[in-house]
Amino acid sequence: MIEKIEKTDAQWQAQLTPEQFQITRRGRTEMAFSGEWHAHTDNGVYHCICCGQLLFSSDTKYDSGTGWPSFYQPAEAVLLKEIKDSRYGMIRVEVRCPKCDAHLGHVFEDGPQPTGLRYCINSASLDFIARPA
Repeated sequence: MIEKIEKTDAQWQAQLTPEQFQITRRGRTEMAFSGEWHAHTDNGVYHCICCGQLLFSSDTKYDSGTGWPSFYQPAEAVLLKEIKDSRYGMIRVEVRCPKCDAHLGHVFEDGPQPTGLRYCINSASLDFIARPA
């Protein structure tokens, strides 16, 4: 079981950049093709920028053409929190970090096999750790 992390807005603001705070704690979205990790192809793992929870592996990352980092499944044994999102006149499924409840992005059912899912994630919600060569 994952131990939950809770902090005040002031604590999150002291830890995160203003963009990271707006995206992870306020549910905003970065502009397409603007994020650090959207075209990133190095081998490694992506963690939550807020709490360090392992989220995705580069093994499941692909170029969806959307301008955001896209993955077809979370890292092994990670169960992301999913919430129905009906803002902006559409119905989507928001994904959040299971440890700190950070807004990560959304999941759609138009991804590649083997899952058919596209986890469309904000770069600002991620940190990357390279695997040793």
